[in-house]
Amino acid sequence: MVRTRRLELPPRYRDSDLNAARLPIPPRPLKTLAVNFVVSFDVGGIANRSIRFKKIMKNLEFNKTNSRLINGIQWLINDTPIAYENAIQLMEDRVADIKNNKAPELIWLLEHPPLYTAGTSAKRSDLLDPTRFPVIKTGRGGQYTYHGPGQRVVYVMLDLKRRNPDLKAFIHGLEEWTIQTLRKFNIIGERKHDRVGIWVQTHHPSISVSKIASIGIRLRHWITYHGLAINVDPNLEHFSGIVPCGIRESGVTSLWDMGITASIPEVDTALFDTFENTLNKYCYSTDSGYIGNDNYLKNIY
Repeated sequence: MVRTRRLELPPRYRDSDLNAARLPIPPRPLKTLAVNFVVSFDVGGIANRSIRFKKIMKNLEFNKTNSRLINGIQWLINDTPIAYENAIQLMEDRVADIKNNKAPELIWLLEHPPLYTAGTSAKRSDLLDPTRFPVIKTGRGGQYTYHGPGQRVVYVMLDLKRRNPDLKAFIHGLEEWTIQTLRKFNIIGERKHDRVGIWVQTHHPSISVSKIASIGIRLRHWITYHGLAINVDPNLEHFSGIVPCGIRESGVTSLWDMGITASIPEVDTALFDTFENTLNKYCYSTDSGYIGNDNYLKNIY
């Protein structure tokens, strides 16, 4: 059986070619392989640009079905899990190209093979099982987190100098984007001033709140990268090898764990639908709405 998907955009984009025909998508592979490749991005007014990497996943395709330019921002969607190191390389190269006006800003929706990542504030004591999955140190803010199939990762490369160079407004926009995306599925996500990410109330006798989405960013030349990850239907037991975000007294949950059997394409549609009035809005706002303290900022950036 093959999976199919259709990108359903909000009404203002109904004539966009992102509303592609339903196309077959192969099942997620259990293993990824590295090969050499060349990727060409169609960026409208900018000449086609070839970006070379030494490693990328077998069968990874960047084509007209999953890459579109909307209001000057490229949206890229991958259905095959992308190796974390390759994603970092693409983000760093894209940040450099955005700075030099050689490529458009990018929002990249993807999944990773199972791994743990260690942010700049990670503590060795929070890595409970260092041999279970690969552990990769990364330059994003935050502590340990898990990435794997069933989790929608969203990497956001936006030039804040073109908008409002306010990191707190950007963080608030990321949080609001995640909250409003979850609201599309009748899930009430919340900010917590003393802990990073988006949280939901639980009925567990010993855990009052659980994390449903994580946030961690990096900034270079006022261009953002890294971003957020929403737990759609990952294997939650995989989180047991770490103390997620360094918080021992809280749990981790997902849409499916909460009884919402949404697909990742449906989550993508909600992300498209809520972007303009959340993240894009706050990137231009002079009122950040930010509620975190300095320690919160340290753990997210």
